[in-house]
Amino acid sequence: MQHPFTPLASVPVDRRRARVHEEGWQSWSPSGAYALGAAPYRPANANWATVCYRPGVTVPDGVFQGEGLLALDPGDGSPVRLWAAAEPTREVPSIRLAVRGGIAEVGADGPVKEWTGDDIQSVLGDWACALGIAAPRPAPTVWCSWYEYFTHVTEDDIHENLRAMDTLDLPVDVVQIDDGYQRALGDWLTLSGRFRSRAGIAEKIRSRGRRAGIWTAPFLVDPASDLAAEHPDWLVRDTAGGFAHAGRNWGHDLRVLDTTHPDAAAYLTEVFTTLRAEGYDYFKTDFLYAGALDGIRHADVDPLTAYRCGIRLIRDAIGPDSYLLGCGAPMLPSIGLFDAMRVSPDTAPHRRPEADDYSQPGQDPAEFTGAARQWQHDRLWTNDPDCLMARPAVETREQWAAHVESTAGLMASSDRLLSLDAWGVETTRRLLTPRVVS
Repeated sequence: MQHPFTPLASVPVDRRRARVHEEGWQSWSPSGAYALGAAPYRPANANWATVCYRPGVTVPDGVFQGEGLLALDPGDGSPVRLWAAAEPTREVPSIRLAVRGGIAEVGADGPVKEWTGDDIQSVLGDWACALGIAAPRPAPTVWCSWYEYFTHVTEDDIHENLRAMDTLDLPVDVVQIDDGYQRALGDWLTLSGRFRSRAGIAEKIRSRGRRAGIWTAPFLVDPASDLAAEHPDWLVRDTAGGFAHAGRNWGHDLRVLDTTHPDAAAYLTEVFTTLRAEGYDYFKTDFLYAGALDGIRHADVDPLTAYRCGIRLIRDAIGPDSYLLGCGAPMLPSIGLFDAMRVSPDTAPHRRPEADDYSQPGQDPAEFTGAARQWQHDRLWTNDPDCLMARPAVETREQWAAHVESTAGLMASSDRLLSLDAWGVETTRRLLTPRVVS
């Protein structure tokens, strides 16, 4: 529920030099600094507004808006000013800025605190440091199946690339199976016909001296899944009595698991304890925005509380030694919960996103938002800039590799390794080799 906006400040600005940083709601939401005359990136359609932006929030034309964080460099030599959520894991107000004449008018629909600094990235970094989050542990290096095989990945594909890592002498710590091994979203322990044994492939990965990783979207439920058919009471409802809508993807209108329901919580715990027992200790949890959607839940709690409780269920199930990566996650409500966090929309083998919507897959939007969120790295978590793709078919692969390397974040490869040419092998090996800190 949105609240009225309360005025916070009136700031003189140099209209030619001033910049405004908008912080987006979740991993895929565009975030970055804009000139006052620029048009910030906004959703191109209603579905992407739900899946990739802050659902239910519409920003008026000609207005800048950050979700929990908005920074202004006035451009006249005066300090940069940051307005930040007072309790970012509990309440994330929208913060707006509109320019009238030479004055920036700032307001928010919830409690914020103000910070000042020398530039936008440093003041955001100062705010993050003040939260007192423990420094993240070193990230493993990863090979991920997604950007080569997508949902068509097979168990044989995993075995082929596992052998190729040895042949090419690639320093891969974790082999992560992405979307495609499961029968349906929600039926995480039921295999698709392309996989024979989840435990068996984890054992094979570990026998080669590597760690086994796996992908889930723990809060999404496919209406065609067994879970949806057998346990409709485990799903979040809307105020009209229907199912809460998590957007459309994979050809279905998706539903939301209610982790405040004791039986649904027990099921989620079973999923992750089973995966952990099978030998997986690296978990990419994706499409996490769904856990923070508005709706009627079994327990009378607000969506952010439900979300954080759901992530804690997962952490308790996998144990403190397992590595937990978030993706598609509401950013500020995730503070303190993850080892690493995707800080941009998906990359892609191509540059430009569909409909020029900077929440959609593409190297341009991934670089734009990933660079703007560099202040989060090693302060809130290890930044995940998304995977390196170094095969010859990838558009502007050199530029994308340079961006991934510049972040010094989580390094992951996502190619069919035998498709790499000499440049691709050398680049993949170099980026996956841990840097020596002097």
